[in-house]
Amino acid sequence: MSAPSDRILAGLPGIRRATEDFYKDLHAHPELGNHEHRTASRIAELLRSAQYEVTENIGTTGVVGVMANGDGPTVLLRADMDALPVHEATGLPYASTATVTGDDGQEQPVMHACGHDVHVTCLLAFAQLMADAKDAWQGTVIALFQPSEENGDGADAMVDGGLAGLVPKPDVALAQHVLVYPAGYVGVRQGSFLSAADSLRVTLYGRGAHGSMPQAAVDPVVMAAMCVVRLQTIVSREVAATTPAVITVGSIKAGTGPNIIPDSAVIELNVRTYDDATRKQVLDAIGRCVNAEATASNAPKAPLIERLNAFPPKVNDAGVADRLDKAFRAHFGDGAHTIDLQTASEDFSRIPDTLGAPYAYWGIGGIEPDTYRKASEQGTIAQDIPVNHSPFFAPVIQPTLDTGITALTVAALAWLGNEGD
Repeated sequence: MSAPSDRILAGLPGIRRATEDFYKDLHAHPELGNHEHRTASRIAELLRSAQYEVTENIGTTGVVGVMANGDGPTVLLRADMDALPVHEATGLPYASTATVTGDDGQEQPVMHACGHDVHVTCLLAFAQLMADAKDAWQGTVIALFQPSEENGDGADAMVDGGLAGLVPKPDVALAQHVLVYPAGYVGVRQGSFLSAADSLRVTLYGRGAHGSMPQAAVDPVVMAAMCVVRLQTIVSREVAATTPAVITVGSIKAGTGPNIIPDSAVIELNVRTYDDATRKQVLDAIGRCVNAEATASNAPKAPLIERLNAFPPKVNDAGVADRLDKAFRAHFGDGAHTIDLQTASEDFSRIPDTLGAPYAYWGIGGIEPDTYRKASEQGTIAQDIPVNHSPFFAPVIQPTLDTGITALTVAALAWLGNEGD
């Protein structure tokens, strides 16, 4: 008898054209976080047509489809739906021309520059294939479509919206992301995979004066400059060289003219770490350094440190990741890999953490294989291959979609089809 995954994936050629058409339509109609109304409506419609029990508007625009198919494990699979405020420059025939009015009243472009359209399309196709081949698996599938991953608040919104009471408790939670690897690539790893990310705004207070009379001022511009330099020593001098961490100051704002010492300066920075202990160490050090520089400058009051957003680290459960790795290698052969540690961040883990389920998160490739190979041979991947969030980011439709659909199927059946035991 053929393996359950083979029986389910036998239906893939029959839905491939419709899947590709859906992907193109979704790519052409991106929506920003917590505003994915068209996307969520289409998802709900397609899940209902496949006989899933559907709940909409969880948190904000979250959608969940549940299909129970006899006794067995419950597997949750998640895709994120939101796009980014990026002007698309891919030149694709299905490129986005969408714009929205921002909070400031200005029009801003919108693009699926991170690949969430791939994630949604693959999970929907997987859900259809599972519905069409119920004789090949046993248990319960939860297909979860999350809003606002880019803002870091979508998972929390679904949790706060009562997710735990709307779905059966999962035995395992799974998710994937399209990344800058050749299409056909599938990679998972045990332990740390994606970094934690914390974005901070630091307001430094000084005393304004004429530019010709600095003795009458407490100069927050100099204070900010000293902070920027000092912050770089945290990683280089306080964190072990074997422990990855990044501090990047991405913005400095101060003053209105060349001969005016302002009253305040604002720096915004981003921190990437891979475990809670390092995260706390670095964040504590930032507070210590910023406050020390303000004291050294005789600032009239202490700095204000605000956390703008925070993403938890993704630490794959060892047992789940090992089962996935075996299943992927058995199915994909040389296409399965141990993926590198990634500096990207996201909020998926808040869902399984809340639901009490172990989880694993893996990556698939989205770059045309020959293009990637040539860039790799020339050592120009960083220069020649657009990355996620670039206006030129454009995953090749195939074999990216087939790979993502297949990876979800193989992963789910490592529990539901007893293929990973």
